[in-house]
Amino acid sequence: MTETKPSIFVDADACPVKDEIVRVAERHDLVVTFVANGGLRPSRDPMIRNVVVPQGADAADDWIVEHARPNDIAVTADVPLAARLVEKNVHTLGPTGRPFTVESIGMAVAMRDLKQHLRESGEIKGYNPGFTHRDRSAFLSALDQAVRIARKTVAP
Repeated sequence: MTETKPSIFVDADACPVKDEIVRVAERHDLVVTFVANGGLRPSRDPMIRNVVVPQGADAADDWIVEHARPNDIAVTADVPLAARLVEKNVHTLGPTGRPFTVESIGMAVAMRDLKQHLRESGEIKGYNPGFTHRDRSAFLSALDQAVRIARKTVAP
């Protein structure tokens, strides 16, 4: 089996785990590409790339989908983007370490749509639970595992 070297793509707008992504990427010698509409912190590290896309709905999502290859890794809290990436065989994680997989993405999309409907109808408020130390720890473990799997897997 040939070892592949995946890249990590990050939907960086409001991503709470950027530092953790960089730490894992450094440990595995992987390139990280942060994609956002703006507000990215410059880095002198040649393994860290920042891509600022034009303002507009889904511009960052479209860029990530266009550039991610099968067996790369992506980090996003955006369920529709995760669905597009899973379809491309990209290992996709939420910032809490939750993996989006072929088996789980349908339910994630359905839950997202239901919650959006309930927010729009006023049935629930749009508050998300706070990001915890436990979430950060779970993310680090999940990302490290995703990298190990991606490095062992031959891209389809």
